[in-house]
Amino acid sequence: MPFADLFSDLTVLDVVTNAVDILLVWFVIYKLITVIRGTKAVQLLKGIFVIVIVRGLSNLLGFNTLEWMMEQVMLWGVLGIIIIFQPELRRALEQLGRGRIFSRGNLRENEEQDRLVEAVTNAVSYMAKRRIGALITLEKETGMGDYIETGIQMDSMLTSELLINLFIPNTPLHDGAVVIHKKRIAAAACYLPLSESPFISKELGTRHRAALGVSEVTDSITIVVSEETGAISVTKNGELQRNLELEEFSKLIRREWFVGENETVTTSTGWNWRGKKNNG
Repeated sequence: MPFADLFSDLTVLDVVTNAVDILLVWFVIYKLITVIRGTKAVQLLKGIFVIVIVRGLSNLLGFNTLEWMMEQVMLWGVLGIIIIFQPELRRALEQLGRGRIFSRGNLRENEEQDRLVEAVTNAVSYMAKRRIGALITLEKETGMGDYIETGIQMDSMLTSELLINLFIPNTPLHDGAVVIHKKRIAAAACYLPLSESPFISKELGTRHRAALGVSEVTDSITIVVSEETGAISVTKNGELQRNLELEEFSKLIRREWFVGENETVTTSTGWNWRGKKNNG
């Protein structure tokens, strides 16, 4: 039968229905993959693919005993999957009941953003209270590979405990900047360019000048904790916000790090992010 004859009896409605059906199946498969991504179910899926391939090869090569074994594994494997992954299946059904099964990817991303902001905020809060000097740069679009290479390579998970330990006085890595690259601690003890602006206050030290300097040549966000006063400052695009309260610092970091430049954050000092005095 010619290939074209397969579609000769299909109406336009049949074609549209089949196309929508295929798209829905692919959409469901894609969403299921995003749900199990990062869980132990991924390893299970790999194992299923291996079993299917071995079963097909054994049938092709005539390995009857091996084929029978793979058939038994596939036959009883469904029951094993239900028993082993009972907690995950229950959680997925609960999310389906709440209508959240297909928003799992965004939920995970939001949870990760919350974790990162909380880690940075907790570390800055701890160091500010104890007047531990700190310089932390959050990379955005502009690559900071040149500055990362000047420090000690780490590629570590971003946690508040690790950030605090890196800036404890008289430790090997406390002097210099920590650069956060792709939401991970890329390097510590990095050298940043000092700003040569003549308008910088004389009371600002090397950390603030370095923070301003790197903000003048990249789109990064740089956090400074003053060793003398414990004050929290943030720089971006050559602008400096000083003496931030912890709550407004956390909001500013979240919006500038993950949302972008479309929103401004007005601080208690009366300055918004773009450095213009708030007349309200």
